Amino acid sequence: MSRFALFVVYFWFGILKVLGHSPASVMVAELQMKTLPFLSTDSFLILFGLLEMFIGIAFLIPRAERVAIVIMAGHMIATMLPLVIMPAAVWTGFLIPTLEGQYIIKNIALIAIAVGIASRLIPLSEQKT
Repeated sequence: MSRFALFVVYFWFGILKVLGHSPASVMVAELQMKTLPFLSTDSFLILFGLLEMFIGIAFLIPRAERVAIVIMAGHMIATMLPLVIMPAAVWTGFLIPTLEGQYIIKNIALIAIAVGIASRLIPLSEQKT
């Protein structure tokens, strides 16, 4: 169920970016301009959405979850950056997030789900090929 939940969230949010319908696109574009200004915003949104879709699909594929977790770790760092470098967009006051801030903070639940999945993986050294 955890793998499917991560698939749904990542694939759904990713495809919305690819199709140009994500409510997060404005914040993602602002973050991209602050961190990667040499990229086209439209191209970045599509690539970011495709990456999210890939993460979601990887959680459904047996033995691909390790790759998904590693990529997800980088994705989580990137998506939490606005909490620090764009405070006006995510906080209305001390510990009072905007709707966008809440959208980011909910990633704590996604991280907890991924940690739960990772904790149940058989170490590579113990796997039979």
